Amino acid sequence: MQTILGHAHLSTTADVYLLEEEAAVIRRVAQHLADREARQPESAPAVAVGYDAGDLGVLFGETPR
Repeated sequence: MQTILGHAHLSTTADVYLLEEEAAVIRRVAQHLADREARQPESAPAVAVGYDAGDLGVLFGETPR
């Protein structure tokens, strides 16, 4: 939960989400993950002149195709 929501401290997650019914939290997280999965991935910006797209892919950890 903490990682998915981006909370820096577990106590933040607990303070916000442990006050709700466990089943409601599970439904909300499942819906969040489904919505995130359904979103179209953003297209990568065009590579600027002078840079090699393959080199940038390696630099940013993309898997070779």
